[in-house]
Amino acid sequence: MAVYALTGFSLVSLLSFGYLSWDWMKPSLVADVATDPMEKSLPPAFARPPHIIFILTDDQGYHDVGYHGSDIQTPTLDRLAAEGVKLENYYIQPICTPSRSQLITGRYQIHTGLQHSIIRPRQPNCLPLDQVTLPQKLQEAGYSTHMVGKWHLGFYKKECLPTRRGFDTFLGSLTGNVDYYTYDNCDGPGVCGYDLHEGEDVAWDQSGKYSTFLYAQRVSKILASHSPKEPIFIYVAFQAVHTPLQSPKEYIYRYRSMGNVARRKYAAMVTCMDEAVKNITWALKKYGYYDNSVIVFSTDNGGQTFSGGSNWPLRGRKGTYWEGGVRGIGFVHSPLIKRKRRTSWALVHITDWYPTLVSLARGNLSNVPGLDGYNVWPAISEGKDSPRTEILHNIDPLYNHAKYGSLEDGFGIWNTAVQASIRVGEWKLLTGDPGYSDWIPPQTLTNFPGSWWNLERLTDGLRKSVWLFNITADPYERYDLSDQRPDVVRTLLMRLVHYNRTAIPVRYPAENPRAHPDFNGGAWGPWASEDDGEEWEDGREPLKSRNKKKKCKICKLRSFFRKLNTRLMSNRI
Repeated sequence: MAVYALTGFSLVSLLSFGYLSWDWMKPSLVADVATDPMEKSLPPAFARPPHIIFILTDDQGYHDVGYHGSDIQTPTLDRLAAEGVKLENYYIQPICTPSRSQLITGRYQIHTGLQHSIIRPRQPNCLPLDQVTLPQKLQEAGYSTHMVGKWHLGFYKKECLPTRRGFDTFLGSLTGNVDYYTYDNCDGPGVCGYDLHEGEDVAWDQSGKYSTFLYAQRVSKILASHSPKEPIFIYVAFQAVHTPLQSPKEYIYRYRSMGNVARRKYAAMVTCMDEAVKNITWALKKYGYYDNSVIVFSTDNGGQTFSGGSNWPLRGRKGTYWEGGVRGIGFVHSPLIKRKRRTSWALVHITDWYPTLVSLARGNLSNVPGLDGYNVWPAISEGKDSPRTEILHNIDPLYNHAKYGSLEDGFGIWNTAVQASIRVGEWKLLTGDPGYSDWIPPQTLTNFPGSWWNLERLTDGLRKSVWLFNITADPYERYDLSDQRPDVVRTLLMRLVHYNRTAIPVRYPAENPRAHPDFNGGAWGPWASEDDGEEWEDGREPLKSRNKKKKCKICKLRSFFRKLNTRLMSNRI
C-alpha cells in the first residue's frame, strides 16, 4: 500500500503543487480520507453560498471507472463517489458540443439550434449569444468564475469566447481535439494550428506541458490566489481522455500487462486524470474551501470503443443514442449533502446542473424562463424523488436518411427516418439511425489485424427504424418491445412531435476559409468581427487579398498521422 501511494502521488502532484509534504505522502492519508486530519465537523446547513467545482471529462466510457468494475485504476473517483452520491440514472449527450451547450445553458439542443453534430473549427458558429449562461448567472450571484480546459462551443467571434460568456478567467483550448503536448489541432489536410489560450490571448509559452498536468496546476493556482470567504465557481473541462492517446510513460507502465495498445494508453490517461482530480481535492482542503464546497463530476458522452474506451455492459458507444452513448458517469461529493454514501437512481440530465447550481448559489432564475433542466439538489442531497420524468435525447432533422424509415412506420405522425430519441418514465424510444449498435466488452486482446475486434463484440443487425425498450428492466437494450407495445410507441412519438414543435432551426453553417489558422498567426482563434453580417455564417464571404504562407508540403501527411494517433509524439510502449 505504501509503495502504491507513493507512486500514485507522482508527477501530477509535483506539477500541480510544486512540492510534496511528508504528511501528504502517508499511505493512510492517501488511501482513507476518513482519517484525514483536515476533515472537520460541519455545520448542518449552508452558512453561505458554496464553492462549486464542476469536473467534466471527455470521452470517458461508462465502464471506465473503478466503481463500475473497470480494470482501470481510479482510486480518487471511487473514493469521492463512495463518500458522496453516485448518480446511476444520469444522462448526457452522445458527443461533445451538445453536452457542453446543455450544461452551460440548461436547454436541450433543439432550443439552441445545436441539434446537429458539433461545432467545427472553421464554422462561423457558436453558442447563441442570446443565451444567458451558467457562469453569467453565478457572476450575478456574486461568484468568481473560472474555466480551465476544453471549450468547444465556438469561437469565430470574440463575443463567443469563454471570457465573454461569463468566465472571469480561461485557460484551455477552443476547438475539440488537440495534441496533449503541442496543442496543435488539424481540421483536415494542411489546416493545422495551435490551440491553447490564456484569456483571449494565445498561450504560446505553455507548449510542451501535458494538458492534464497543466489544468490541475491552474486550478490549484486559482484556489491559492482566491479567498475561501468569497464564493468561487471553477469549471474544469479536462481534455482527457479524448484522442490522441497520449500519456506520460510512467502511467502507461502501470498497464504494461494490457495486450491492447489503445486500451493501455487510454487506461494510463484515465489514471492520470484521476490523480489530477485528487490534487484538485487536496487543494480545496489545503486552501480552506472544502468544508463549504460542492464537487460535481460528469462525463460528456460515452466512450469511444475504437480508441480504448469501454461502455460495457451498455450498448453502443460515443456518437450513438444507445445507452452506451448517453448514460454517463456522474456523482456529487460534498460535505453539505444531507444523505451521503449512497447510490441515487433519480433521473438526472446534464441540463439539470444549470438550475441546480444557480439555486445552490442563491441566484435568480426568473429572467431565464423555459429552461429544460430541473433543480435536482433535493433528490441528490436528501434522496427525494427527482422532478424529472422524461428526457429528450435529441431530434436531428438534418440526419433523416435512415434506410428503413418512413412516415407510415411512425403511424402517420412522425417520419421514422429522422434520428431522434426520447425517454419517458421507464420507456425509451429511438427512431432513424441511432448509430453503431454493438455491445463491446473492454478491448484487452492484442491488435492483430482483422481478428481482435470480431472476437470481442456482439452484433445485432439493424433493418428497422423504430426501437422501444423498458430501460428500467432492460438497461442494456437487448429486448426491443416496439412490436409488442405499439401503444407505447405511439405515445412516445407524440412526445417527439410535441418537442419538435418547440425546436428552433438548426445552426450548422458551411465552413469558411477565413478561419484558417494561417490568417491568425498560426493559431486557432476568432476571425470575424462584431460588425460582420450574416454572410459570414453561410461560408460565402470571399477571402480578402493578403499574403499567404507557402503551401506546406508535409501538412497532409502530418494531418493523416495525427488522425491515426501514430505521430512521433505518441508513446511507443
